[in-house]
Amino acid sequence: MLSNVRIMDKNLFAVTPPMGWNSYDYYDTTVDERAVKANADYMAENLKEFGWEYIVVDIEWYALEAGSQRKKYQYIPFWDVEMDEYSRLLPDPARFPSSKDGAGFKPLADYVHDKGLKFGIHIMRGIPRHAAAKHGKILGSDMLACDIADPSSICFWNPDMYGVRPQLEGSQAYYDSIMALYAQWGVDFIKVDDICRMDMPSARSEIIMLQKAIQKTGRDIVLSLSPGPAKIEEAWLYEKYANMWRITDDFWDRWDLLLNMFERCELWQKHVSCGCWPDCDMLPLGQIGAAFGHEHPTNLTYNEQVTMMTLWSVFRSPMMLGCELTKLDDRTLALITNKDVINVINYGIDAEQVMRDKEQAIWKTFDINDSSVIYVAAFNFREESAPVRYDADDCTCSDDLVTSYLKEPCTELWTGKEYVSLEEAFKDNIESHGAKLFKVNGSEGT
Repeated sequence: MLSNVRIMDKNLFAVTPPMGWNSYDYYDTTVDERAVKANADYMAENLKEFGWEYIVVDIEWYALEAGSQRKKYQYIPFWDVEMDEYSRLLPDPARFPSSKDGAGFKPLADYVHDKGLKFGIHIMRGIPRHAAAKHGKILGSDMLACDIADPSSICFWNPDMYGVRPQLEGSQAYYDSIMALYAQWGVDFIKVDDICRMDMPSARSEIIMLQKAIQKTGRDIVLSLSPGPAKIEEAWLYEKYANMWRITDDFWDRWDLLLNMFERCELWQKHVSCGCWPDCDMLPLGQIGAAFGHEHPTNLTYNEQVTMMTLWSVFRSPMMLGCELTKLDDRTLALITNKDVINVINYGIDAEQVMRDKEQAIWKTFDINDSSVIYVAAFNFREESAPVRYDADDCTCSDDLVTSYLKEPCTELWTGKEYVSLEEAFKDNIESHGAKLFKVNGSEGT
């Protein structure tokens, strides 16, 4: 029954889906040291005990004057960047003052670690264009940046980098050098962009090169690949060389995008395993969008937020909050600190969609610590409240276990409401665009 337990050497440090905060949804390219510390302080005080632990600095931390031309560009083309003599990008000292004098992100990582948290950064695939133009050196190789850079391998939405030529030894040396630097800084998590959906032919090889470089550091570093949608035909590659991979393009606070995620989770449900996490992207909760010029509370209704958290939990997607944590309201805080739901994220296994149509969906998963327990998630896609309709003939999963648990007692984990049986629980209305998550306690032999 618990068939999907698989731990490979690279995954021993990522045995549950990573949970944390990422700066992008609120700060875009403009996050600075003060903001990172403030969000780390909040996480340590309010979220750490519930499993939230990663603090991730997203895109353009190396770009000088990032965000200063926001009305014209998200990423200012061919602008100055902070870089060392070996073509490796460094934090912008104006936004990250502790990085001065070659310190890099180590002082900020130390600050995060002292809070009992983990530190992460975002990078783009490839080598800086500035390095290629300046014939920059590569640590550990006689080749130069201009030798390994491939000018035909360019991200179509960000102008900062060239892809590398995988067949050249200098390309692996370059990736080795940046991972060695990040390990010295104390980085625990690396989100690599312009790579997951393999827009450029070299992306596949560069994923392998990145993992090889991480292995050489001897440090436990989560490798997260973006953007999606990931290619299902490349599932083996993602599972072998990465810890997380995006199954969607950027996910924002819209019901249509959330509804579409059910289709994506169905596609990837058999590829979730210990250390291998298909990624539904960040959670657009709380206050988001400040650097985009329209700070606002999430457009998802509360019921839709419950649906999102329930799906991410039962599917076991990594969870990254994109909001400004210091502005979290009490209701959102309660949503992300429900211990019973987080238990499903950490200890659910073999999740599977039971059924889905235009009006509803049902998922089920097991508890790895108690094989007599299953979790059943019920979702209402309708524009009005309604009970879930369960019919074994509609099931598409590999077994009919939900039917065998219908007479067993259960508890709804969002409300704590107890039911004499799952069958009775299914009779209760679910709010429009809402969800319920049931813990069903099976008797011995169920």
